[in-house]
Amino acid sequence: MKFSHISDTHLGLVQYGLEEREQDIYDSFNQAIDISIKDKVDFVIFAGDIFNQPDPNGAAILQMANALKRLKQNEIESFFVLGEHDISRTGEHPIPFVYHNLEFSKYIGRGEPVYYKDVMIVGKDKIRKNEMVGLEDDFKKLDDLATKHEGHKIFVFHQATKENFPKDIAAINSTDFPKKFTYYAMGHIHDKSIKNYEHLGGPIVYPGSTDMTANKGDVEKGFFEVDISGEEAKPEWIKLDTRQQFSIKIEFEEIDSAINELNEKISKLEKKPIVAIKINGNNLERDVIEEKTSDLASKSLHFSWKVSREDDESSLLLNRPAQIDQELFKLAVNSLKSEKLAHLAINELLPLLSSRQVDSATQVVIENFSNFSEDENDS
Repeated sequence: MKFSHISDTHLGLVQYGLEEREQDIYDSFNQAIDISIKDKVDFVIFAGDIFNQPDPNGAAILQMANALKRLKQNEIESFFVLGEHDISRTGEHPIPFVYHNLEFSKYIGRGEPVYYKDVMIVGKDKIRKNEMVGLEDDFKKLDDLATKHEGHKIFVFHQATKENFPKDIAAINSTDFPKKFTYYAMGHIHDKSIKNYEHLGGPIVYPGSTDMTANKGDVEKGFFEVDISGEEAKPEWIKLDTRQQFSIKIEFEEIDSAINELNEKISKLEKKPIVAIKINGNNLERDVIEEKTSDLASKSLHFSWKVSREDDESSLLLNRPAQIDQELFKLAVNSLKSEKLAHLAINELLPLLSSRQVDSATQVVIENFSNFSEDENDS
C-alpha cells in the first residue's frame, strides 16, 4: 500500500501578477495528481495551504474540484487539513469544506481519527500561538488511540517544528508531538526535508510546495509517495517539472560574463525563466545596469535586479514593473517593496482591521514577523 503526501499547493497564487505563473501553479499541482493516479496510490494526503488565500478565485476552486474528481474516478481517496492560507480570519467557512460536504475528500483537521483499511489517519489544522492551550492533552489522547491501533498511524499537521524553523513563533518542538505514529505528514515549510528522531515512531516529512512561491533559485519542487507495505513508512521523492527560476549574486566587474553564462543556460530552456540578480558594487548607475541586462530581461518571464552596496549593509531594491492586475495589490507592492508583505497587508490584515478585530490583527503581525525576518536574511 502507498499514498501521496502533497502540501502547500497554493492554488490561485498569481506570482508577480502574471497569468503564466498562475497557470504554472495549476500545472505543477496537476502533475502531482496525474503521477499519483499513474502510480496507483491508494490515497492522497493534502497537508494544508491548498489555496493561496481564504477566498480563492473560481479557477483555483475548479482546479481542486477537478483533481479530486479524477482521484475519485480512479478509486483514490483523499484527506486534507487546513493551512493558514486556507483559514479565513473573519470567521468565514473555509472553501475546502465544500469538498468534504460533497464527499470529494475528507477533512481531518480537528484531531479526530479516520480509518482507511488498516491505516489510522489523524490531522490538525495550522495552530496559532494563542491556540496551543491544551495541545499537550490532545496529543496524549492521540497517542492513546495510536497505541491501540495495530496498523500504520499517520499524523497530518500543517506546522513548523522548532528544529526546522526555530524563528517561527508558532513552531512546535518535535518532542511535543504525539510519539506513536509511523509517519508525520507535514505542511507549511516550503522546502522538502525528512528527519528521524528516536523519540518518534516515524519520520517527520515535509514535501515542500509543489511550485515556487518565492524565487530562491534552482530548487526542486515535488511531493512524496510513501510505501507503507511494511512495518516502516518509506517516502520516495517525486520531482515535478516546474518553470526554472534563477536567483544569483554577481560582482559588477564580472556582470558581462555572468549574464552571458546565464543567457546560455536560458537558451536551452523550453519556458522563459524567472530571474533575479543581486549586483555587488558601489556607485552603480541604473541606466548602465538596465543596458547590460536588457537582453536578459527580454528572455525572462519576470526579471528583477537589486544593488547591494559594498560599503552599506542595506540594499536598494530596483525591480522592473511586475504588471500587477489588481491595483490595490500593486500599490501595496510598490509601497512595501515585498509581495509577501503586500499579501499580508491586503489579504490578512485589511479584512481584520476593517471589521475592527484589532487583537486578531496584532496576533497575525506577531506570528508573521519572524517569517519575514528569516526571508530577509535569506535574500
